[in-house]
Amino acid sequence: MTHPVKGIDHCFALVDDLDAAAAQYRALGFTLSPRGTHSAAKGTANYTIMFPEDYFELLGILTATDLNAARRETLARMGQGLHAIACRIDDAEAAAEALNALGLATQGLGSFSRPVPLPDGSEGVAAFSTVSFTPADTPRGMVFMCQHKTRDTVWVPELLDHANTACGLAAILAISEDPEDEARGFARLWAEGAVSTEDGFTSIATGPNSAPLILATAERLAAAYPGIDLSATTRGAFTVLRVKVKDLAAAKDCLRDANVTICETALGLATGPEFAAGVIMEFVPA
Repeated sequence: MTHPVKGIDHCFALVDDLDAAAAQYRALGFTLSPRGTHSAAKGTANYTIMFPEDYFELLGILTATDLNAARRETLARMGQGLHAIACRIDDAEAAAEALNALGLATQGLGSFSRPVPLPDGSEGVAAFSTVSFTPADTPRGMVFMCQHKTRDTVWVPELLDHANTACGLAAILAISEDPEDEARGFARLWAEGAVSTEDGFTSIATGPNSAPLILATAERLAAAYPGIDLSATTRGAFTVLRVKVKDLAAAKDCLRDANVTICETALGLATGPEFAAGVIMEFVPA
C-alpha cells in the first residue's frame, strides 16, 4: 500500500501566554491572523503565520478544561516552544488505514471545525480531519497528520505578506542525543523520508517542496547558534524553526527594530527563544 504522508503542512508552538507570544512574533515582522478561539470545552485559541505552501501556529490555553488537561501537563513538564509537526495528507481516514497496513499505528482519528475571524472583519469556518502517530513511533515531540477541508479560510491572501519577507518553512531542527538513530525512526513517518548526515547535522527529507527535519546534538546546535540559550527551548520536542525570507536585509531590519539579540549563523540570522516564546527563530534566504 502507498505511504500517504507527503510532507510537512505546518508546525505549532505551545505557549504560556498566547497574546504575549503573538506580540513577540509581530515584533519580529510576521503578519498574524486574527486570534481564533476554539470551543469552550477545548479552552484554547491560536494565531497562524501563513506562507504560500505551509504555515506556523501559536497555540495557547485560555481556560483550564478537562479537554486541555494533557496540553497543560505537557506545557508544565516540557516548557513552551515548538511542540508539534503536522503532516500533509489528502484524507485522514484513508491515511490511517494505509499507515496501519504499513505497520505504523495511528490514534485519535477525528474531525473538527472552528470559527475563523477573517482580516476583513467577517467570519468563516475552518474544517479539518486529523490523525496522530503514536508516541511509540514518534522519537520526540508530537507528529500528527492534517487534512484541510476549507483551505480558502486558512490560506487567506492578506496573511501571506510579512514585513520580514518570510515565505515558507525552511527546516525544523531538534536536539538529539543520537541523531542518526532518531532520524531512522522519523523517516518512517513520511513517504519520501530519507536520512543523510553532513557536518554533524542529520537531515530527514520529508517530501517535495517540504521542510526537512534536522537533528543534531546539543553541542553541535550550540556551536551553530552561538550565544543562544538552548535550555530556554522546550524539552523533548523541537528547538529551531528555520524560515525562508525573500530579503534577508529586510528580516534583519525587523529584528533590529524589535530590539532583539541577533545571532549570525552559517545560513542567515537567528534570535533566541526569549524573543519567540521558546523557539529559536532563524531566517535564511529563500
